[in-house]
Parts: sequence; structure tokens; C-alpha cells
Amino acid sequence: MSVEDFIIYVYCCVDDIYRTIVKQPLRRRGFMPKLSDAEVITMEIVGEFMGKDHDKRIWRYFRNHWHDWFPHLGSRANFAKQSANLWDLKRRIQDHIAWQIGALEDSIHLVDGFPMPVCKYARASGSRCFKGEAGFGYCAAKDEKYYGFEGHVLVSFEGIICGYAFAAANVDERDVLPEMVAGLHGLLIGDKGYIRPSLKQELVQQGIDLQTPLRKNMQDLRSKAFVGQLTSSRRLVETVIGQLTERFHIEKVRARDTWHLANRFIRKLLAHTMGCFLGKLMGNPTLLFESLVEV
Repeated sequence: MSVEDFIIYVYCCVDDIYRTIVKQPLRRRGFMPKLSDAEVITMEIVGEFMGKDHDKRIWRYFRNHWHDWFPHLGSRANFAKQSANLWDLKRRIQDHIAWQIGALEDSIHLVDGFPMPVCKYARASGSRCFKGEAGFGYCAAKDEKYYGFEGHVLVSFEGIICGYAFAAANVDERDVLPEMVAGLHGLLIGDKGYIRPSLKQELVQQGIDLQTPLRKNMQDLRSKAFVGQLTSSRRLVETVIGQLTERFHIEKVRARDTWHLANRFIRKLLAHTMGCFLGKLMGNPTLLFESLVEV
């Protein structure tokens, strides 16, 4: 579809969901912003999808190219402030889309994490960014240590994001998992980092069968075909993380506090989920974003 159609589709989806989930006014005092919340979120989703990964670039893109469509677009500072204040609404919209697509009802889900470094490792000891909030961690995929946060995503078997979190890099991913899978059932596929007998037993009580590849020093009684299927299935969540990294730049921390970091993190997930949703409406493969918008 054209960029014009993409903006219209995104706005209509956001506005419909907004009217569904917002039952009471979000603001109880002060002046109402001239730019509606649905317009701001639409601009964020479209901007992220077009590769504009921070507030200034999104604001400048719409001011220069689409100001006639968003005539109440004011200063960049006001846009950024309104955007950050809507982080929880964006979370609820993303959850609603995942539910509407049926991702939460899938019998198979996959989970994985990715690094979100705050600065170069050599500068970490002297960095004041997120002091007391970020931590030191290790990325096995890149075989390197880093200072910052770790993002976690849970996806359905179609690649729809239906659970997420980010925490300091030194927080064990196994401690983050139970909160992410609340309300889900069925098979959950993870990597070796999620191996913990007590966690597996806890998830069994919730109706979740956690399966991971085993370490070399562990005896595996499962069939080789089943283990091979686990390994090949994990490519799906790796593809989603690859899209979040390459198209939406989710690994880059361009915020000075966790409030703005959470906003950036959630809107990138929302943009990805909206792309999957519109792709399904058009009959395209869920994760085939390249053919969704004609730039």
C-alpha cells in the first residue's frame, strides 16, 4: 500500500482501539492538547515503521511531509512530552491487537532476550546514565560483555509479540519469565538460558510446558527429531528480534531515564505488532514488512 494508505489504516486502527479501551478521560485537569492522542500514536507508529527511531526525527518527518494531514502538530517538545505520557496507552493498544489477532490463544509460544547497551563497555564504570538501574551482562550471541539492559520478548507461532519486558542486564532472564507468560497455556520454547527445574515445575502448574535445548553435560531423553524441531522453531523469535533491531533499532538506548526508555521500547513493539496486524488484513505473511508499504 502507499504511505498515504498506511497512515490512514494505522490511524483508523488506533482510533477504533482507543475508543474501545479508553472508557474515561485520560486527563482530569489542564488544557486538552490540540493534537489528539490517536494522532500522536499514529505518527509514532508510522515514523518507527519508516525508520525514524526517535522523537525528533518523527516530528520532523511529519512536519516536513504531512503537516497538512496533522495541522495541529506543534513544537517538538510538546510532541515528545505527549508521546512519553501515553506510554501506558500504547502498551494497552499493543496488548489489545495481540489479543484481537488471537496470539494469546496460540498453543505454542517462543521467548528470547536481546542486549540493550547504554554505552561502550570500556566507559561503563564512569557512566552516569541509568546509574543504579542498568547493570553488567553478557550476550552469548555476540560473545561480549555489556553495560545496560536486556529486552525480553514473547511471540506466538506467527511471530506476534504477546509478552515483553526489559530489565537490568544483570537480572536473570528466568526471573523475568513468569510475569511475561501470565495467562498463557501450551508449549513454550526457550534457549538454554531458561533451564531451571524449579521454573519448569512452576510453569507446569500454570499449564505451560517449557522446553529448551539442554547443555552438553545434561542427558537428553527426548528424540533427536523433537530437539531439532525446537532448534528450528527458535528461528522465528530470532527473526522478530532481528526486525526489532534492524528496522526499529530497539537495541539502541536513546533515553536518559527509564520513563522515556519504556516509552521508546513499547512504541517499537507496538509498531511491529501493527505491521503484523495490517499484513494479516492484506493477506500477506505476518512478518513480511518489506511489501507492506511502498516508500
